[in-house]
Amino acid sequence: MTKFTAVKSTVALAAILALGACSLTPNYQRPVAPVATDWPQAPSSAASAASSANSANAAELPWATYFPDARLQGLIRKSLDNNRDLRVAVLNIEQVRAQYRVTRADQFPTVNAAISGTRGPSSIPPNEVTTVAQGGITITAFELDLFGRLRALSDAASAQLLATEEARKSAHISLVAAVANTYYAIWADRWQLALAEQTLQARQGSMNLQQLKFDNGVLNELDLRSTQSVLEAARISRAQAQRQLAQDTNALNLLLGETAPADLLPPAPVLPTASAMQDPQAVSALVRDALWPGLSELPVGLPSEALLKRPDIAQAEQQLISANANIGAARANMFPRISLTASAGVVSDSLSGLFSDGRSAWSFAPQVVLPIFDAGRNLALVESSKVKRDIAVAQYEKALQSAFREVADALVARSSFADQAQAQQNQTDAEAARLRLATLRYSSGVASQLDLLDAQRSLFASQQALISAQLARQQAHITLYKALGGGWTPPETTASVR
Repeated sequence: MTKFTAVKSTVALAAILALGACSLTPNYQRPVAPVATDWPQAPSSAASAASSANSANAAELPWATYFPDARLQGLIRKSLDNNRDLRVAVLNIEQVRAQYRVTRADQFPTVNAAISGTRGPSSIPPNEVTTVAQGGITITAFELDLFGRLRALSDAASAQLLATEEARKSAHISLVAAVANTYYAIWADRWQLALAEQTLQARQGSMNLQQLKFDNGVLNELDLRSTQSVLEAARISRAQAQRQLAQDTNALNLLLGETAPADLLPPAPVLPTASAMQDPQAVSALVRDALWPGLSELPVGLPSEALLKRPDIAQAEQQLISANANIGAARANMFPRISLTASAGVVSDSLSGLFSDGRSAWSFAPQVVLPIFDAGRNLALVESSKVKRDIAVAQYEKALQSAFREVADALVARSSFADQAQAQQNQTDAEAARLRLATLRYSSGVASQLDLLDAQRSLFASQQALISAQLARQQAHITLYKALGGGWTPPETTASVR
């Protein structure tokens, strides 16, 4: 038998045995979702039917379509390019992919080219010094995967790779939602600041007039101090709005990984005049027409369909699949392990003559290792892998329950914040009408200055609450979009990591 025939026979035998290998991995079955069959705050029957028919739209709706604002789209693109957390998620995929290739390579023989030489006294008298040089190809300790150990480890590594890719999708979705939430928060901050500035200017003018009256003995000190109090309250509100705007801008810069360009920030607000703000129609138009574009309603579908579209659920399931595959690898440790070592090449009495007059040589050394006594180590490994699988099942079920609660909470928030914003709008209209009437009564001498100041304070507080309620309603839509798995779009090209 020539050296090449021996190598071919070895490789053929290994391939046949590998193909016929059995698997000790338990059959995987997806656990039953431990959640209700419908949402606690279910839509109306007509809306539910429509959303069920289009349940895939929420998770498959691109963020560029759901967020029509061109400024917000530009900020999201910048964050996807520069955000460090997302960059780490991409690098984690590359690291796990490399580790998977390492595990996968164990299923195939490693072929090396090797040259070795020895020089020493012969064991046969007269014990002359001899030289033996050998060169060729070698296969070292190639394991025949008869019981699927290596295949199970490869399947586990593959599932971990898929889990890491799903984690990257989760990071992508969270980043899109965070940028959108912060963008609208900055928009609201600018409105709050503009409202505080306008109120401060109006109250400063009133304070100047009241100070003049007090200096001329027309006004008592109680009314003067009351006017001063509402003036300082406006200053406090302005300082709070300035601080919140600066902090939210810093948060946006962190999400973007750079300073947000001025042309991508929300537009500067344009408020009606202070006198016009006492008109309920002007106040309604302030929120209805000037704040920001509303986001569309999203179809929800059934929990069993909507939740499985979330990448964090897919990640938990892949981790469960990986844990299930590790049981097969642990079980295989209890069976014989067969490994092959072989080499084929030439041998010579001198290194210089190795490739000129060397003689053919080959070796074939199979090895079988059968565990007999290991003090229960392999049994303990099997039990440990089963417990890890059970832990992964519990984590998968908890991920489903947490996702169910997130969507349910988002549905409640979307509905309740819409009602709250409408009620706050009605209250602001009423406070504006109240201030207009209080101003008329004060001018005619029927009402006191304290009544007027109280009406001013109430309208200002109601206007601030109206902007906050509108922001909460807008962010509730974003939260539901994220909870349904919306916001993921595959990158056009492989992301470059600097």
